[in-house]
Amino acid sequence: METNFFYEIIGYTASVLVAVSLMMSKVLTLRLVNMIGAATFSLYGYLIGSIPVAGMNGFIVLINLYYLVQMYRSKTFFSLLEVAVDDKYLQHFLAFYEKDMRKTQSGFKKTPEADSITLFVLSNMVPAGLLVGHRSGEGVLTVDIDYAIPQYRDFKIGRFLFMKKASWFTDKGIQEIRAYADRSEHRQYLSEMGFEADHRENWFVKKLPG
Repeated sequence: METNFFYEIIGYTASVLVAVSLMMSKVLTLRLVNMIGAATFSLYGYLIGSIPVAGMNGFIVLINLYYLVQMYRSKTFFSLLEVAVDDKYLQHFLAFYEKDMRKTQSGFKKTPEADSITLFVLSNMVPAGLLVGHRSGEGVLTVDIDYAIPQYRDFKIGRFLFMKKASWFTDKGIQEIRAYADRSEHRQYLSEMGFEADHRENWFVKKLPG
């Protein structure tokens, strides 16, 4: 009886992992969790003596593993594209992701200020992120929107923008970037990007190398 109960726990765990994986928007995480779920199902099938269950899920593990290796080997090419604040595609992008941005972006503005810097981060020429900021002082850029679409929320865009491409900002005379973060996830992200807590509550500052 105890053995059967243990097997059932393994089966239920596998079911939960597969179900959770199907709710994930990031393909990499989906593949990884789905592979773990399939591996658990394969073990369950082996333990209960069901070769079809064990074999089919073992095959699913191999499929996920293949695609995970391909994703690991593939090189993502990021680039920057500055657009005007009245750019039509920018307006469509803001409208399409408005609901998500309002949940994740404290300083969201559907209509950027006239003097804003509006900068797309392209992944293999496909818009994956957007930075909107306005100049709030000599050499200071205050971030209004720092957004990545759901598939690219793994800090890669932020590292590319604020670390690898820091010279893009200094070339425009920006020596300091300020951002407001009232959520723990956002504060963690800014910390990873090299921002430090400011004297003002929930404000973070990144000094750019001269």
